[in-house]
Amino acid sequence: MILPNKKIKIALIGYRLSRGGAERVMAILSQFFEKKGIEIHNIIVLDEVSYSYSGKLVNLGKMKNSSNGLFNKWNRFVFLKKYLHQQEFDFIIDFRFRVKPIQELLIAKWLYKTKTIFMVHSYLIDHYMPNWSVLTRYMYGNCYKMVGITTKSKERIESKHHLKNVVTIYNPIDIDDIQEKSNEKVSLPFDYIIGVGQMETKIKQFDKLIEAYSESILPRNNIHLVLLGDGDQKTNLQQLATNRKVSDKVHFLGFQENPFKYLKNARFFVLSSLNEGLPNVILESLACETPVVAFDCLSGPSEMIVHKKNGLLVENQNVKQLTEAMNLFVDDENLYKYCKQNALQSVESFSIATIGQQWLDLMEIRL
Repeated sequence: MILPNKKIKIALIGYRLSRGGAERVMAILSQFFEKKGIEIHNIIVLDEVSYSYSGKLVNLGKMKNSSNGLFNKWNRFVFLKKYLHQQEFDFIIDFRFRVKPIQELLIAKWLYKTKTIFMVHSYLIDHYMPNWSVLTRYMYGNCYKMVGITTKSKERIESKHHLKNVVTIYNPIDIDDIQEKSNEKVSLPFDYIIGVGQMETKIKQFDKLIEAYSESILPRNNIHLVLLGDGDQKTNLQQLATNRKVSDKVHFLGFQENPFKYLKNARFFVLSSLNEGLPNVILESLACETPVVAFDCLSGPSEMIVHKKNGLLVENQNVKQLTEAMNLFVDDENLYKYCKQNALQSVESFSIATIGQQWLDLMEIRL
């Protein structure tokens, strides 16, 4: 147990402080910990910062040269080892994807020399630990904790790799901050539903969302579809909207620093992903008092959405049912209003005050 009279130091290590859900969690936790009097050092690999954070920033991305060769990578690695040694952190919390086994073996066994917590932010656990269980147990079996952000991901880690140090802590959201930002005005002159996420890969499956939308009653009821996000898939999605004859009602607004104002003014949010970890955007939508329609994909939606109470859960990857759920929220106004009035209350257990305390309890920090 760490007692109140000791100044506690924690290193939060991630790829960046922008764009992703894991990165937003890192930023929110930095603010919570600092408010509790903990000294926070945010260490990032890429020079990308857009989220508000608290504490010191150590930006390894600024040390990267144009070639990013082996010598340059080694210099950053050695710099980080010296930095961690000099600072004598009480805890390290690692938020990164970990897909290079040799590199991650060095990090887990040679670089990190204090109590370390490794985050697993997806049901696709192979993005965070080797597929070979013997190596995974060697690398992470004796670390302080592995944290899965859903019960399903925790169970999968335990079932596949037989680790005994896995716990579940859900992603936190700052409800007050979300609600404040959601009150900014949006100048969209139409009723709309919304999808949010990166368009770099096909994981978010906006193609299925556009397909379901085009088959629904929404276009002829003049309810538009707004998509927030950017990436290489955007051009293909725009073409799909054209092919489906809904290009005049599907709007690509790109990445938005403040998505909450768009969520707040949407009729409902739709998640059409192939898989997830614990999609923050569902929590954020509900915090904006906007109900959700979502595929019951692995993992996350079923641990946040209570069917017909704060949203609608759709059979995983069933596009026809996704269309039917969207229609239901238009046809059944009483059901829609009931889910909307329950939305905010349904995410109170995910508040940063509640989740932050779970983190303090995990590290046995008494303040």
